[in-house]
Amino acid sequence: MLAVSVFVSGRGSNLRAILDSPELKNLVEVKAVISDKLNCPAFDIAKKFSIPVYTVGKKDEYISFNDLITVLKDLKINLIVLAGFLKLIPENFVRTFSKKIINIHPALLPSFGGLGMYGMNVHRAVFESSAQVSGASIHFVDETFDTGRIIAQRCVDISDAKSPEEIAERVLKIEHQILPEVIEKIALGKVFVDKNRVRVET
Repeated sequence: MLAVSVFVSGRGSNLRAILDSPELKNLVEVKAVISDKLNCPAFDIAKKFSIPVYTVGKKDEYISFNDLITVLKDLKINLIVLAGFLKLIPENFVRTFSKKIINIHPALLPSFGGLGMYGMNVHRAVFESSAQVSGASIHFVDETFDTGRIIAQRCVDISDAKSPEEIAERVLKIEHQILPEVIEKIALGKVFVDKNRVRVET
């Protein structure tokens, strides 16, 4: 079983997609859910599945990223999934779990990524650019926002979208498909990094 921790900041629909995926039932165990918010709505999902939750940050009632490293190592975590986590991961944490952290981004990277490009900010920028397609990207996490090697992408037609909210709805459906699929590929040992490119076996 692939031991996974999921980082979230919002309602946790991608966390739910992972937990509900039939293909992942016998491949993956979500052993921890981490947020940057004490009252993160996604924690309600985690608690229904009896998954331990942690809040990471600098406040007294939060766990530090350094202490979280110890927690995740003790849990023997093989893969960290950023599923709507809005904070930049510290460099030391990224180096500790090199090639073991992936992120899902609600646009087709390298476009519409970077600092401040999350949630509706992304979909608004896509809408205002008059882009005809959008989609979701999954990439390895490095020390800066949205610049790690891309693992997989999926497109959705938005040529008739009337609002950023409509784009968001279409892209979210794609996210719920592609994220469990990539995690399954990782669990089956079908994702490889060859120099500057990522290769995913069918």
